[in-house]
Amino acid sequence: MKKKELHHQQQISKYKSKFEADFAATLNKKKIVFTYETLEIDYEITCCYKPDFILDNFIVETKGYFSKEDRRKHLIIKKTRPELDIRFCFQNSKTKLSKAKNSISYAKWCTRHGFQYCDKTIPDDWY
Repeated sequence: MKKKELHHQQQISKYKSKFEADFAATLNKKKIVFTYETLEIDYEITCCYKPDFILDNFIVETKGYFSKEDRRKHLIIKKTRPELDIRFCFQNSKTKLSKAKNSISYAKWCTRHGFQYCDKTIPDDWY
């Protein structure tokens, strides 16, 4: 690899895409001072959660597919509304979160994040 190509490759790796690397190169060429991803800005998105089943003392969320968005939503709800007892009833809690080699199951995710869960029907000891 030529020295110029190697330098360009190193520049790209600092950025998330070739477009960002090219944009930075343009700023550098014009001698415009900048930093890259050095600022973190917290933000909130307000949404409304409608639970599936509301029982006397807890909520049951039924899931066949447990998407990344659902998992994120429930972690936020747990953090912002800790008084809610939300439990999951899965079609199959052994289902993996993704196809990745080391992916964990829905059950393991629940255990890791302090949610109770079951498969197909609510266990008697929940009543």
